[in-house]
This record gives sequence, structure tokens and C-alpha cells, in this order.
Amino acid sequence: KCNNCDASFSQKSSLKGHVTSVHEGKKPFKCPTCDASFALKQHMNGHVSSVHEGKKPFKCNNCDASFTRKDYLKVHIAIIHEGKKPFKCIICNHSFTQKGSLKNHMALVHEGKKPFNCVTCGASFKRKECLNMHMASAHEGKKPFQCEKCGASFTQKKRMVRHVASVHEGKKPFKCNICDGSFARKDSLDMHIASVHEGKKPFKCGIC
Repeated sequence: KCNNCDASFSQKSSLKGHVTSVHEGKKPFKCPTCDASFALKQHMNGHVSSVHEGKKPFKCNNCDASFTRKDYLKVHIAIIHEGKKPFKCIICNHSFTQKGSLKNHMALVHEGKKPFNCVTCGASFKRKECLNMHMASAHEGKKPFQCEKCGASFTQKKRMVRHVASVHEGKKPFKCNICDGSFARKDSLDMHIASVHEGKKPFKCGIC
């Protein structure tokens, strides 16, 4: 077990590599081909073997997948073929296949973190793809998803699909449980219920 954090390892060499790289920031083993550096010699050898020589010696017996490291093969078998999700959220019991996915879930869902910031306007987002989409649509004017029927373009594929379903196919999947009203979008249904059935009028005139 590491004296600096809660990490634990089955091998002393792995613990030593963890302390060297994570807590001391040292990566003494440099790849002779590129600029990559590693805390452990075995990781450098694995990098050379997989990246520069294309070797993947660890093969899965259940499918055609092959891997550069034995631990990668073990993770693959556990997740893909055994359906294991060992990393559980202590707040909502959602489970994940990888520790990094659990950490992201905790930060984004339960801690409300938005680590990806727009350098142009300061807007922040939970995911990098959301930031990229914001940059493309808000600051670059890009709308890559085009409707084949009318030529309307959209920033997101799901918005284009929703447009086709509601405008061209007449679908209104969101139905009101109180009356016969149906809507193309959930937010439209929510607004209908709030204003018609609950009598809410949130928009006040600033003059009278």
C-alpha cells in the first residue's frame, strides 16, 4: 500500500513505479524512438512493442481482440465477456467498468463540476464534446447536420432527428396525462402542464 494515498498494489515493483511517477513525477525510462517517457522499464518496453512494433501478444480466447498487456486483456474479459462493473458509486449505486469513469461520474453528476471552459465567452461544460459543439455552433457558426427534406441545418444530430420526426413525420411522442395534448418535445409538454393545468405564469411584464 502507498503511504501517500489509498492506492494498493499486488507487486512491490508496481508500488515503486506508482510512487516514482505519481508522487515524485519521475519518468526515467525514455523511448528510443519517440519522446514518450515512463516510470517503469516494463511500461517502456510495452510501449515500444505495441506502438512502434505493432505487437499485441495477449489474445482473447472468446473473440478476436488482442492486447499489448495482460492487464488490458483481463479488463477486456471482465467487462465485455463477463459483464462486470466493479466500480460502484456510493451515492446513487450506479456502477462502472473503469475507475476513471466512476471519478468522472462523481465530478460531473454529484459534485457539479464543469471543467471544460470556453476561452471565447467563459461558458463551462461537463464534457469536452459539449464544449466542442458549443465552439462550433456559437462561435464558428457551424451546423453540420442537414435535413435531407427541407435543407434545415442543426448543430446536433439529435436536434436534426427531432426536427424530422416532428416537422416531416408529424410525430408527437410526449403526451399529456391530464388531457389529450401531445407534443414533439418534452420541454413543450412541461410548459403546457405548468401553464394550462397548474396555472403558472412565470413571465411577468416589466411595464405593468
